[in-house]
Amino acid sequence: MNKFFLYVLENPKKKLYIGHTQNHKKRVHEHNPDKSTQDPTKWTHKNGPWDLIGYETYSTRSEAMIRERQLKAWKSPKKVRKLFNKKH
Repeated sequence: MNKFFLYVLENPKKKLYIGHTQNHKKRVHEHNPDKSTQDPTKWTHKNGPWDLIGYETYSTRSEAMIRERQLKAWKSPKKVRKLFNKKH
């Protein structure tokens, strides 16, 4: 059975990035490339480095996408951080 993850990243400027994937560890690494593979047109490459502050597991991609849209609609980084017990 495949698992899907909703993940939340935070950069040093306290910006959040919310996404979904099948492999959250690999995806965090992709958002934090080394200098030789960095693409300056990608928002996460320009605004990193990124730390994983939390994730949730779902049984379908659809569930993970719905949750991603829900968290993005909150428009409140404080509320998202509170969800993962991250205080800033």
